[in-house]
Amino acid sequence: QVQLVESGGGLMQAGGSLRLSCAVSGRTASYYSMGWFRQAPGKERELVAAISRNGINTYYAVSLKGRFTISRDNAKNTVYLQMNSLKPEDTAVYYCAAAANMTITTTLSLYDYWGQGTQVTVSS
Repeated sequence: QVQLVESGGGLMQAGGSLRLSCAVSGRTASYYSMGWFRQAPGKERELVAAISRNGINTYYAVSLKGRFTISRDNAKNTVYLQMNSLKPEDTAVYYCAAAANMTITTTLSLYDYWGQGTQVTVSS
């Protein structure tokens, strides 16, 4: 069974940076395309970024491109989300997810495994 554990969330002032990490265990991370999603109170869960199994291809939500960067280190079975120039509207629970048998996907329903989430709160 694959387990995903996010870390790195917290409270940050607007304009600051945070790096989220997602540790993959149970199976080598390179088997999965990975994604970061977020869910703010009262809103649907939305894709933030996705990365292919080999890390070459990436996808970003249009509104976040340029501020957020997704990366992965398959040797460490870890996926990262670097978040810069944070805004109060970035406040949400951030989830890491893994999709098997996919090169890369932006479709929430195609992700097979999910972490428990990490809270990111950005104050103005």
